Amino acid sequence: MTREEQLYANLKKSQEKLGYCFNNDLPLTMDLIRGLLANRERYGYMSCPCRLASGVVANDRDIVCPCHYRAADISEYGSCYCGLYVSHDWNDGAADHVYVPERRPAEKII
Repeated sequence: MTREEQLYANLKKSQEKLGYCFNNDLPLTMDLIRGLLANRERYGYMSCPCRLASGVVANDRDIVCPCHYRAADISEYGSCYCGLYVSHDWNDGAADHVYVPERRPAEKII
């Protein structure tokens, strides 16, 4: 099993218990998983691959995956900002696939 497949399996198991599922677009999902692994190697923690991390975990706690904004994003839009986590309705096509705006406060964005 590759590192990507192992992380995918571990996150899938732990996050499904919380009611979250991965985007069923597997190529996109695996690209995001690779981004998480790259950020873990680069920074020492898995920051969201769709946001710029500062490299200081104390400044980036809100964007360590799963980020603090995921629940609100999925509740309101059916998907998190980067599209890694989605609702079941989103995966099934019962929810519109719309742009998820950035919720991270401007003062935290690099």
